[in-house]
This record gives sequence, structure tokens and C-alpha cells, in this order.
Amino acid sequence: MIIERTKSEIVIRVSSKVNTYGLQRLVDYLKYQELTSSSKAKQSDIDALAKEVNKKWWNTNKQRFITE
Repeated sequence: MIIERTKSEIVIRVSSKVNTYGLQRLVDYLKYQELTSSSKAKQSDIDALAKEVNKKWWNTNKQRFITE
């Protein structure tokens, strides 16, 4: 593995033998870190938003999981 740093980016070179599923998970995590690095959101705001989204999703989809 080779890691290089330039003025604007970090380049990581890995062997083609690396598991692509694991590599994709790592890339997704790094993308998340990059996208949220300048966020000023508080954890409480994120938790409230997640709760609201989950509630809306459940109200839309609960009939798929509950049979009467």
C-alpha cells in the first residue's frame, strides 16, 4: 500500500488483491467523513431528523410488515 499526500488530496494505492466489497465500504466511510467535515450540525439535530424520517417511513410502510 502506498499513501501520498499532495496539496489538495491524499492518494492511496492498494493491491488489486484487496477485497472490493471491503474497499467500497472504506471509500463510503471516507466520503461520509469528507462530506460531513465542515458540518455544524449537532448530534441532537441529527437524531431528531433521523427520528422524523423513520417515523414517516414507518407510517408509509407499516402495512407491509403488520398483518391483521
